[in-house]
Amino acid sequence: MEFKYGGSETNQKTVLGHPSGLFVLFFTEMWERFSYYGMRALLVLFLTSSLLNEGWGWERADATILYGWYIGLVYLTPIIGGYIADKFLGFRNAVILGAFIMTLGHASMALEGTTHWFFYAGLTLLIIGNGLFKPNISSIVGQLYKTQGEEKDAGYTIFYMGINAGSFLGILLCGYLGEKIGWHYGFGLAGVFMFIGMVQFYLAQKIFGKIGLKPNTNKSIEETIEDDAEKLEDNVEELVEGVSKSRVISDRMIVIGIFALFTTFFWWAFEQAGGSMTIFAGDYTQRVLEGSSATAFKIINSVIVIIPLGIITYVLSLLFKKTFSKYSTANIVLASSFVIVWALVIWMLQNDYKTTSYAVAYSDVNNVEKVKEIRTSDPLTVGDVINVKVNNKYEFYNPADSLNLANTVKDGNLLNEDKNAIGYFFNAKITDLKEESAKGLFWKDNTYASLAFENQKNEVLKQKLALSRDTTFTAGSVVQLKLTQNLGYVAEASEDTVTAKVTEVKSSQVEVSASWFSVLNSLFIIVFASLFSKIWQSKYNPSGPVKFALGLILVGVGFAALAYGSSGIPEGAKTASVSMVWLVLAYLFHTLGELCVSPVGLSYVSKLAPVKFVGIMFGIWFIANFLAGVIGGWTASYIDPISEKYGLSTFFLIFTLIPAGAGVIMLLLNGKIKKMMHGIK
Repeated sequence: MEFKYGGSETNQKTVLGHPSGLFVLFFTEMWERFSYYGMRALLVLFLTSSLLNEGWGWERADATILYGWYIGLVYLTPIIGGYIADKFLGFRNAVILGAFIMTLGHASMALEGTTHWFFYAGLTLLIIGNGLFKPNISSIVGQLYKTQGEEKDAGYTIFYMGINAGSFLGILLCGYLGEKIGWHYGFGLAGVFMFIGMVQFYLAQKIFGKIGLKPNTNKSIEETIEDDAEKLEDNVEELVEGVSKSRVISDRMIVIGIFALFTTFFWWAFEQAGGSMTIFAGDYTQRVLEGSSATAFKIINSVIVIIPLGIITYVLSLLFKKTFSKYSTANIVLASSFVIVWALVIWMLQNDYKTTSYAVAYSDVNNVEKVKEIRTSDPLTVGDVINVKVNNKYEFYNPADSLNLANTVKDGNLLNEDKNAIGYFFNAKITDLKEESAKGLFWKDNTYASLAFENQKNEVLKQKLALSRDTTFTAGSVVQLKLTQNLGYVAEASEDTVTAKVTEVKSSQVEVSASWFSVLNSLFIIVFASLFSKIWQSKYNPSGPVKFALGLILVGVGFAALAYGSSGIPEGAKTASVSMVWLVLAYLFHTLGELCVSPVGLSYVSKLAPVKFVGIMFGIWFIANFLAGVIGGWTASYIDPISEKYGLSTFFLIFTLIPAGAGVIMLLLNGKIKKMMHGIK
């Protein structure tokens, strides 16, 4: 009997007009993307968060460089992982092994508090596991369909929606848990869903029949690698010869090179989402909403979470009807993941709806009574005595700095030009200078100053601060310190808490997580993908170079919004409170740009390259993406030096002008590139 689709008899049963196996892959990929994007959303926030907030207290430059290398290597390892699966493991074994390695990676990162080596082991395992998983699950999707055409394209579109659903939920829940409860909880949750995705794929893999099985070969690993190295060398020589002899091949290879170059510019800017844009969200954006704004956010957040999750749950029920009798255990495992995710979503939304702001009175570090605001979902009344965690942040203070010229000091309180208290002022003596690594930053030594000073109660306090590279303090120097304090409500008393008394019940408030803004990319893709798809299928479908140009210009426009929004931030400022509208606009334009670029890249590589050389060209393409990630992280590391000298707006203008300029150049080259494509559309 001839089957319509590849795979087993069960795979011939359709869900939404597609083979059941597509949705096994859909949910496997969804939970893998949940784990990947959930961890990625937390990475820079965790590294730059202070030790008091259980982060590692890294400089922004170090954090963004590490992030860039991670993103870059995630693009690079699929080249190796695809080869290993194709020649040795088979697609299915590679997916399972990759998922297992990534599960170990997330578990290792959840244990970062034990030793920093767990953190680095976790990142390494995630990079390796991704290389085995990512290219090979996509290959299985392609083999489900026996014909090339619209049905196969639609299958990939559904699979792509699984990617976005996973990234949306992962950023939302891992980010919320990591920022609100503890970093290791966010890292750990990513691992839980990676494990569930792996198990359900393992239990249901027979639905794919013979698709993705281990290749039959009698050759040893050494012989296989040696033969393939010789073939690669021959192919490269043949490609070079073909380019030199054939004008068509030569022109098309040049076009691929142009696209690879310009895609580097696009992803260089786009991948700032997890680097400089995350820093902007965490430190420069007004994320505390109250009154009608808080209510509006809670309603919108509920709608954008519950409706997509409800639709995906409905798809799960359809899969159950077709496959439960044959793969009941896999279905039960998958159902358990939805029970967990629904419970977390309900808890998160309920927690936000119940959050209220309270004014509380407490004694500060100088034993002076202060009144500050806290937010909690626990119901409190005026007069309640509660425990609050006081996070003290000490930093060197230079009164001669242009940012501080309008400030004054009165009774130890540091006042701004509006006479509002912005911290506390101390003279401190450096008792010792010592070089050592920051937590986890084993490759780089910082100089730390041990300081001693007295508070208003004549108690000697001690503090250790890192010196910047250009600081020339010596032991015995008297320096000036600034202390700021943040309060956080905690249920139980500990050594770093003080008691406080509730003096006023204020408005309903919500603090938007810094990681929340990253979900906008997935949300906007879900909203606009079908619209763009219809445009590409209509008479208004532009050429590939024009799509690329539009993508580059749109990503530049997104950064223009950030540049304008940050124009009022003083040079050198480490914090600010600009409207979140600018970040929302940036993510909107970036996503529209991505939707323009997505149909161009790999699709045109496969069309333009001679069939024999497609693999080589894909390798070059992924190397371009690797470079974009690494260079993007390196560029983001200059956010502080550029901000201190020229302002944060200038930093974002760099990401405005370069991609937009590249887009204009691509538009100018459109006619020439179309001719060099020799009929490929």
